[in-house]
Amino acid sequence: MVLDLVHSFDKRVEGVVAPWRGRPLADRVFYTASALGDFGLLWVVFALLRALRGGRLNERAALRAVAATGIESVLVNVGLKALLPRARPEEQPDHPLPVRQPLSSSFPSGHATAAFCGATLLADADPLLAPLYYSCAAVVAVSRVHVGMHHASDVAAGIGVGLVLGRIGKWIAPLQPRGPRRR
Repeated sequence: MVLDLVHSFDKRVEGVVAPWRGRPLADRVFYTASALGDFGLLWVVFALLRALRGGRLNERAALRAVAATGIESVLVNVGLKALLPRARPEEQPDHPLPVRQPLSSSFPSGHATAAFCGATLLADADPLLAPLYYSCAAVVAVSRVHVGMHHASDVAAGIGVGLVLGRIGKWIAPLQPRGPRRR
């Protein structure tokens, strides 16, 4: 029953995404986003840019985001994917642009997990750029379905895991000191 719902969801999303494949602008955007999401590169760049804005808060946010993205990568790509093996979607015959073919399990999407973990941490105490972080995270996540590396349910699960890990990161390493401890 649950697997039927998952497959139905994947099939519906695939029906929405498939007509966009082969369109030069869509391919350029999504293949580029997918490449920038490899190994959390985009989130490291955003963290460096935040650190360059100066101030202790921005430097702390940047360091926390880079450290958390590294920890997230190990937890998801070595731990979670090993526990939940899933075949990737069928290989597309012709990729219009280069794309790295991962060898790990399809579930959950590591790109989506890193994207939403990174966005959650970088958006903390940065209300002006928070929409940018989350918008970029959404494009990276959707790109994985567009380029055919993940099922939509892999991406949805990755988004959820990334949001949870981001919240845990904010709790473990808050940007501002917590209030006085009560005894």
